[in-house]
Amino acid sequence: MLMILLFQRLGIIMILAFLLVNNSYFRQLIVERSKREKIALMIIFGIFVIISNMTGIEIRGDRSLVERPILTSISHSDSLANTRTLVITTASLVGGPLVGTMVGFIGGIHRFLQGNFSGAFYIISSSLVGYLSGRIGDYLRGKRLYPSTAQVIFISLLAESIQMLFVGVFTGWDLVKLIVIPMMLLNCLGSTLFLAILKTYLSNEQQLRAVQTRDVLDLTRQTLPYLRQGLSQQSAAKVCTIIKAHTNFDAVGLTDRTNVLAHIGIGQDHHISGQPVKTDLSKSVILSGESQIALDKSSISCPDKNCLLNSAIVVPLKINAKTVGALKMYFAGDKQITEVEENLALGLAQIFSGQLAIGIAEEQNKLASIAEIKALQAQINPHFFFNAINTISALIRIDASKARYALMQLSTFFRTSLQGGQDREVTLEQEKSHVDAYMNIEKLRFPDKYQLDYDITVPESITLPPFGLQVLVENAVRHAFKDRKTDNRILITITDEQNSYKIAVKDNGTGISSAIIDKLGQEIVAESTGSGTALVNLNNRLTLLYGSISRLHFDSGPEGTIVWYTIPKHTTIGDDKHENSDS
Repeated sequence: MLMILLFQRLGIIMILAFLLVNNSYFRQLIVERSKREKIALMIIFGIFVIISNMTGIEIRGDRSLVERPILTSISHSDSLANTRTLVITTASLVGGPLVGTMVGFIGGIHRFLQGNFSGAFYIISSSLVGYLSGRIGDYLRGKRLYPSTAQVIFISLLAESIQMLFVGVFTGWDLVKLIVIPMMLLNCLGSTLFLAILKTYLSNEQQLRAVQTRDVLDLTRQTLPYLRQGLSQQSAAKVCTIIKAHTNFDAVGLTDRTNVLAHIGIGQDHHISGQPVKTDLSKSVILSGESQIALDKSSISCPDKNCLLNSAIVVPLKINAKTVGALKMYFAGDKQITEVEENLALGLAQIFSGQLAIGIAEEQNKLASIAEIKALQAQINPHFFFNAINTISALIRIDASKARYALMQLSTFFRTSLQGGQDREVTLEQEKSHVDAYMNIEKLRFPDKYQLDYDITVPESITLPPFGLQVLVENAVRHAFKDRKTDNRILITITDEQNSYKIAVKDNGTGISSAIIDKLGQEIVAESTGSGTALVNLNNRLTLLYGSISRLHFDSGPEGTIVWYTIPKHTTIGDDKHENSDS
């Protein structure tokens, strides 16, 4: 009878656990384990442990069972069989020893008050169970997020054994004989089920994110050639067709700030390319610059009463924080926008915005001499981009978290590239961010191959040409180390030289051939590993901005190479001429 009643209580805890695990806030708490998150876990599991005490089975002195819906108090002579130890063990495994100890303390205090100030030993036993379960759980799990099923069973048996030992010493061994088997089974099964639910949900969530990342990368690869052409009716139609073919949306559209550029799928009879944007939803997104989701037809507000589109997500496309259009994805019928579709749309919009910005920068920078400088700044090595995409695609299959990290680094690289494509000068802090994103991707491709260090003695607020460091670092990565797989070091130094700043990139590579060193930065050099175009571009930008005094210098020997240049102080961003220019 006791077993059946206890398993009914277990059902209550499992229902609460399922509801908890399905809450995104709770999943964030258990992954991060910071101080604030631990406090939140203490509160959540503290409530659970009180519920466990209040839904327990009262055992009278004659060992008869009393089943009451809620036990606010019990007499001194009565005992209680409940799921308290289960909750404490689970809290310890999820949040660690500190969380487990505090939840145990809360459960013990409540049990002491519930028993009309009897059973003070529960405070000590419950706290001890929480601490030991958390310590052992952290030790056994190693680098995993949680212990294995066998380890959870071992910890649960140990936790309940400690509790039974205290009960036997302070209450009597007759009671232990009555409850020990049900309580052992209850704690083992409950802890195992809770952790299994948690692990399954987190695993499914990681797999889903990996699939989403793969879909975004696949779509990015296919739409890249069209987006680089800018937002036109032709390129938008190609992009929308590709997106619709690779997703389950019933319609996909792209707009600029005023007109529909393309609409593929249901509704294309009245959402017509070249005509003004019709729906209030799209107009609102373009005006506010914030993505919006419509869950019904009225929220879309299409003026065509026969429109079959019933739900939508509309995401702004931005260039330099300015909204230039919108990506629209629609469902018809009863289908609704879920978190999967929302994340996909947001990810695509972010990458599309970056590609559009690159395309616009490339077109504009062909018009004049200053545009020539910006065009050089906006160049991105296509081999680097596709190598990075391939690296991320490979990581998706073996390590989803690293794949997400690599995707964020690639996003940072594009964002800083866009900044450089628009500005003649950027801050040192921005340029370092660009270099770090590039190197982080290279380190994911070739673990332990490169080491980048900084020796900077100037403020990071100083300005320098975009890619003024990244080009030199990339040049060292591609050419300095030949086939050497380890001990490849790059050092960036920036020093104050009174009237100028000296910027140098040093490597410990094999050196530069004397036959070509005098040509680097001055002309394109025919080499099997590259042409030196990036160095020529950088040298041209430096002399255009600051004069020949800022040209590139190369010092090379068997122990490595130093490439350096100087930029004058007190230059103003956007000036057409500089004081030290003699070009």
